[in-house]
Amino acid sequence: MRHGRSKGFTLIELMIVVAIVAILTTIAYPNYRDYVIRGQLVDATQALAALRANMERYFQDNRTYASAPGFPNPCAPPQAPYAAGRFTISCTTFTAAGFTAQAQGTAGALVGFTFTVDQNDTQTTTVAPPAPASFQGCPTAWITKTGGC
Repeated sequence: MRHGRSKGFTLIELMIVVAIVAILTTIAYPNYRDYVIRGQLVDATQALAALRANMERYFQDNRTYASAPGFPNPCAPPQAPYAAGRFTISCTTFTAAGFTAQAQGTAGALVGFTFTVDQNDTQTTTVAPPAPASFQGCPTAWITKTGGC
């Protein structure tokens, strides 16, 4: 009787494949996670830019950022706070002379991200735990990728 060639994988071949897949996953997953977060940060920056534009239009019509009778203020309830993606958009202050609006992450990996903008278009980003350490805050701009400003 002749012994035929066995078909299939040896245990060592299977272990090598598992090790290669584990190495690739270890490298790829954090990069993929950062990529997904970058895509979600756009919700906050777009919503704040739109709110700032609405506040400027409101100021042009009323010559004040504070609430004026008969005109709904974009920063006052019920217009704000509101949700944009996984962020809550709200105005922390709005007076006759100015306003400060912020977007705070509310879910998943976006908790810890806070974006702000004011009447002078001063943009800031604060990143605190549990947000990923690969993102860093920026006192002069909105961050949209890892590495800070």
